[in-house]
Amino acid sequence: MGLLENTIAGRTTRTSHAHVVDQLGRAIVAREFAAGDLLPSDAELEARFHVSRTVLREAMKTLSAKGLIVPRARIGTKVTDRAHWNLFDSDVLTWHFDAGIDEAFLTHVCEIRLAFEPFAAGLAAEKATPDDVAGLKALAEAMGAPTHTAQSLALADLEFHLAIAEASRNPFMRSVSSLIEAALVGIFTLSSPAADPEKIEEVAQSHWAIVEAIARHDVEAARKAMERVIMVGMERVVLALNR
Repeated sequence: MGLLENTIAGRTTRTSHAHVVDQLGRAIVAREFAAGDLLPSDAELEARFHVSRTVLREAMKTLSAKGLIVPRARIGTKVTDRAHWNLFDSDVLTWHFDAGIDEAFLTHVCEIRLAFEPFAAGLAAEKATPDDVAGLKALAEAMGAPTHTAQSLALADLEFHLAIAEASRNPFMRSVSSLIEAALVGIFTLSSPAADPEKIEEVAQSHWAIVEAIARHDVEAARKAMERVIMVGMERVVLALNR
């Protein structure tokens, strides 16, 4: 289950390992442990989470792989500076949203989306097959359903953007899908056009513009249409934050 689906459905952690990773990761991102701080000792953490030494060590390896901590021989496990965190990791993004969304973070997400997604749309305009275009048209049409809830519209939006990444024929574009999900979580959490049928239609039409440009193999128009979609979504969330 991805970040957006987790946010909508409510996350559950099923294993002791996942529980430890989630709890410590969330605490680090929320600054309960600041950069440079040492985590509690292994014995303290084992008692706190009621887990074995093996489970704890595996959880620490997972957090280390995400860039949040680093073990120091004879010192302990130290929290790293945020510059070392893997912000492309879906768990790290989830913990950011758990800790509270601010305009700066959403702006950063928007900026990185602008670096990737318009180019992906341009690649799709070059490489999309007739089947790709037909699929994108169906997804854009589905986005215009007046019965959408905030949740269903966000999921339809995600499906559309992931389909653009697939149509680009560049596997790296699909790998940055966690960023797309992060942006849509922000929209879902703070502001959704689903409450207004006219707004739903506007969203659908803006996505249709991307599809039409791809169908014409118009690279520049596809890029610009994607930029507009990203910027309008960002502006909507910023307005909601500043209310």
